Amino acid sequence: MSRTALVVGATGLVGGHVVDQLLARDDRRVAVLVRRSLGKKSARLEEHVTDFDALVESAELDASVGEVDDVFVCLGTTIKIAGSQERFRRVDHDYVVASARAARAAGAKRLALVSSVGADAGASTFYLRVKGETERDVRDLGFETLILARPSFLVGEREQERFGERAGIAVASAFGWAMIGGLGKYRPIEARRVAAAMIRAIDGGASGEAVLSYPELSAAEP
Repeated sequence: MSRTALVVGATGLVGGHVVDQLLARDDRRVAVLVRRSLGKKSARLEEHVTDFDALVESAELDASVGEVDDVFVCLGTTIKIAGSQERFRRVDHDYVVASARAARAAGAKRLALVSSVGADAGASTFYLRVKGETERDVRDLGFETLILARPSFLVGEREQERFGERAGIAVASAFGWAMIGGLGKYRPIEARRVAAAMIRAIDGGASGEAVLSYPELSAAEP
């Protein structure tokens, strides 16, 4: 095992698939920053229970994490679950950027981030504006490789159900046949494919920034 992958948000839908797919291989040590244990057993899995508010202040990983090569940031919530716009921004921006900054300080050169279709720091919609600001601020950290995954609705079994997302999936699935051209990026996508696409892009080794939209995400097979 010559590389270490750090997964942030491993209890989430995409993050869980990233961990499982990395553990199915034998080329990486897998470290995860979590607020509670994953309940997974593997000799190559290291759990680091993390106070993300403290991480925002320190911007440093615990020394036990060691050096990091690749980072997969899959943190995310909804305004409804978070309880307020302020709390949503705390998770989807502050925690994400702090995790990325700490990983960069630990030597990470490559980062893949789960963002959102339509992310734009200049967007009028609060959700998309925060996602865009997060992309911008992670970009400014200077990773050699930055992968921005921009899925629409994610398909998969969540521990915490999101009614709005479920309703959106139902509508998008019903009219998926009409989502052609520029609308294709709004099609629902399986979380396992998003995870696979992120891993494949990181493994590709290309430097610079790449955006993964529906065509790239849907083509990835775990």
